Amino acid sequence: MRIVFMGSPDFAIPSLEKLNQTEHEIVSVVSNVDKRRGRGAKPSPTPVKAKALELGLPVIGVEELDDPAFYEKLKALEADLYVVVAFRILPPDILELPSKGSINLHASLLPKYRGAAPIHWAVINGEEKTGCTVFFLNEKVDTGKIIKQKATDIGSKETTGDVYNRLKEMGSSLLVQAVEEIDHESYELTEQDDEKATPAPKLFTEDCKIDFDRPSKKVHDNIRGLSPFPTAWATLDGLKFNMYRSELGPEDALRTGELKVEDGQLMVGCASGTVILKEVQLEGKRRMSGSDFINGYHGAGILK
Repeated sequence: MRIVFMGSPDFAIPSLEKLNQTEHEIVSVVSNVDKRRGRGAKPSPTPVKAKALELGLPVIGVEELDDPAFYEKLKALEADLYVVVAFRILPPDILELPSKGSINLHASLLPKYRGAAPIHWAVINGEEKTGCTVFFLNEKVDTGKIIKQKATDIGSKETTGDVYNRLKEMGSSLLVQAVEEIDHESYELTEQDDEKATPAPKLFTEDCKIDFDRPSKKVHDNIRGLSPFPTAWATLDGLKFNMYRSELGPEDALRTGELKVEDGQLMVGCASGTVILKEVQLEGKRRMSGSDFINGYHGAGILK
């Protein structure tokens, strides 16, 4: 098949690499336009564009998906299939171009966690399982018919970053299997049950402030669900205090947000129980273990 691959972040790279190793022809890779990634920096390509160029694949950079010139470029490629991994919502007229349709790799067990941050929300909500879904795209976000799906367990201490790294590899293999089934017309489709759908909206900094007036399990799941990005935080002595890794602590009776050192561990009080802070970063300082932070901290010891 003639395939157009669409993606931008590093989550899509294993999928592009594995698809490029098949007998199918990637006629173009579509990615976001180059952007400045830091103050004074030169514009740099997306991770997917950089990988595509390394593999010698043609690239189309796009800013506005409804640009008529972009539509004409895609139409001229006469692709059989569009493969979309961590990209944007495609306009209906573009979805209709490929003869065999457009498919997407999504990092959840759809219909659960439709939206921009499916891994984050699965971990934040304390799910014990998640997975990947390959489905045909339609006009509504993450609602199309499912081609293939695969589940994986979420460990009780795993962060979003841990699960992300596993899913990008697992999902890439699932995607290639789906592409082969489409080529041989050997797939079976499953309708999504909209009544079982849950949202996974994009997370912003204000969503990441930790409320310690909740049970320790909820606090722990929030911290690991927001790690390593966009990062759980609170304030300590008026400074921003980031938290990256945690564990459930003993049932000590601490005030909400109160820090305590016990057996070389940094603990914080919750509405019920405690959380051990394993990896933290105080504003202006380097990221460090909770035990290293203890050694240099002499403040009031209340997270707000």
